Amino acid sequence: MSLTTIQLKTPYLIFLGDVDNFVFAKTGAGIVQWRPELVKGQLRFSGNNLSLNVPDMTVQEAAKAGAKSLVLGVAPIGGQIKDHWLRVFEEALALGMDLVSGLHYRLERFPSLVAAAKTSGAQLINVRTPASSFPVGTGKKRPGKRLLMVGTDCAVGKKYTALAMTQALKEQGINATFRATGQTGIMIAGSGVPIDAVITDFVSGAAEALSPDNDPIHWDVIEGQGSILHPGYAAVSLGLLHGSQPDAFVVCHEPTRLTMEGFPDTAKPNIAQCIEYTLLNGQVTNPNIRCIGISVNTARLPEVEQLPYLSRLSQEFNLPCVDPILTGCDDLVTQLMQGSK
Repeated sequence: MSLTTIQLKTPYLIFLGDVDNFVFAKTGAGIVQWRPELVKGQLRFSGNNLSLNVPDMTVQEAAKAGAKSLVLGVAPIGGQIKDHWLRVFEEALALGMDLVSGLHYRLERFPSLVAAAKTSGAQLINVRTPASSFPVGTGKKRPGKRLLMVGTDCAVGKKYTALAMTQALKEQGINATFRATGQTGIMIAGSGVPIDAVITDFVSGAAEALSPDNDPIHWDVIEGQGSILHPGYAAVSLGLLHGSQPDAFVVCHEPTRLTMEGFPDTAKPNIAQCIEYTLLNGQVTNPNIRCIGISVNTARLPEVEQLPYLSRLSQEFNLPCVDPILTGCDDLVTQLMQGSK
């Protein structure tokens, strides 16, 4: 992994504090689900019944157990750090543990944290902030293979699909690495680039750094961001597409939305449009790009409609269509391997 990407020290102690709503603790839950071997335990305040089903630990206990980072596993509304959390953070820093945050509030805003980190030599890591500057993308073809998740909208399952695909590839003996482009993905992977925080001119260069030269048969499975057809976020999606130079992509989709999430005046594009535009724009840096399937988050469909919906899509596009939770990703892996010789 390039030194220009964020690097996190593992294992983690996951901070929950007094956040007792699972919706606001999905960062921590995602880490525990996908990388349980990186988690020493959780730190929650007295009276908090929310649990990630890992051992409860104090900062001191976690440090003795070898934890290297205290990770904020929560994302409350507004992304603010509460004042009464600071004592715990200062304690962790004093013991030499890095403090890792994916919230909007930068850790350096708090003088006590800056002082504690300076004294111990620990790091304050804001995952939403790139580790360094990036060059402009070159467009030069790199050794190795790359699979990119793209979406018809934001929050349609790109990260989950990328993680599930990486797992499925490894289970079939195929060398693959998950490449994270968002804050939760970075915490799960232990490294990555917060691609939407990179200056636009350098997004494609950042994507090149994220998936550098590799073995010719190795697959980088790249977490997507936004949608190439999104009125607000298309720029980062396009730069990620050009810099990733994907050999293949999976379209991720949520079938019940009529408009873009948070953009009620913008109709959501359909799967065919997403495939068409991704192929057209992806050919700029990889003329051989291809779509290998569709990943659908069917959670909001009635249970009796979920599998029939996947079947209809598969027939319509003549491609495998899966829900990673419902069906797994083996069909996508088969399709990927059939055209990767």
